[in-house]
Order: sequence, then C-alpha cells, then structure tokens
Amino acid sequence: MPLSTPVISRERSHVRRVTYVGFVRADGMLDIEAQIVDVKDRDNTLASGVRKAGADLHNISVRVTIDRALNVKAVETAHDENPYPGHCNLIEDAYQKLVGLNLAQHFRLHLNDHMGGVKGCTHVNEMLNWLPSAAFQTLAGEREDFDPNSAQKPFQLDRCHALDTQGEAVRKFYPKWHASAHIKSALIPAAQ
Repeated sequence: MPLSTPVISRERSHVRRVTYVGFVRADGMLDIEAQIVDVKDRDNTLASGVRKAGADLHNISVRVTIDRALNVKAVETAHDENPYPGHCNLIEDAYQKLVGLNLAQHFRLHLNDHMGGVKGCTHVNEMLNWLPSAAFQTLAGEREDFDPNSAQKPFQLDRCHALDTQGEAVRKFYPKWHASAHIKSALIPAAQ
C-alpha cells in the first residue's frame, strides 16, 4: 500500500538515491557495491561554488569484497562528484582499515571506531552502515530459505515484528519454531 496523497501542495527540493547491488564472483566471493547520489532541484550555493539544479552534488560509490563468512577482504571507494573536489576524495585509502572486519560481528560499531567523524566520509559511512543487510540479502539468494528438518532455528526468526516466534506469520510459515510448539513439547513427557 503506497503512502497517502499529501493534502498540502509542495514542491520537490532534493532527491537522494542510494543503491546496493550484490555480485557473486567467479572465485566464490561476493562484491557488494553501494552508490549514493544527491541532486538538488534548484541551484545550490556552496562554499566551493554553485552547483546547478539537476547536477549531482554527491555521486559516491563503495565496493566491499567479502567471503562467504562475511569477512571483509577488500574495500574500494570513489568520489565521482562531491561538494569539495580534491578534498572529499582524500579519505578513500583510509577505508582499507576495514579489511579483516566481519559484517556480522559488530561491523557498525567497528566502522564508527575506525572511520567515524573526521576519520572518514559521512556518505561512505552511511552506505557502509547498511552494507551488512545488503550482504545478507545477496547471500539469501544463494541458498534455500531454510530446511524444515533442520534442528537449527532459521536465522531470520525473532529479527523483526513479522517473524516474532510468538506471532501468526511464524505459526503459519515456520510452525516448528512457533512458541506454542515449544510449550507443547515441554508439556509432553519424554518416552520412557
């Protein structure tokens, strides 16, 4: 269901597009690429000069190569357009500090420690904050949703309101893992 129609007239001022694309490489690793593009609908006066309406204010990209265990193997950033040419892009090589981190093990915390504030680029960091989610989605396309015979609880359960193990979606799609199934099994005495 889309958003409701605004009741007060308005004029668009700014568009930000953020895109993530996951690639499976021939060597078995994954490349996750992200791009952020900001465009103003009016001329924008900056300390570095005027950006004309419709021109990219930001066009910044990052590519992170990971293995299947979500370990960061390589990082590359590119500042094709930025408000301070010759300055914003000077931080690109500093992102090598992220090599060796794991996207599933406190990555956002480590990102802030290594690249937060003046140690990094706000826009690259924004993209990297959502990179673990994009990586999980890329990997999810590479494997089955879950094995109904597995003794291991599917990773996605209890990670959002829809997949609460006490909720109706889990009762319908993952009945083995619904809370009521565990209550029943606790009440049934073990075979003697």
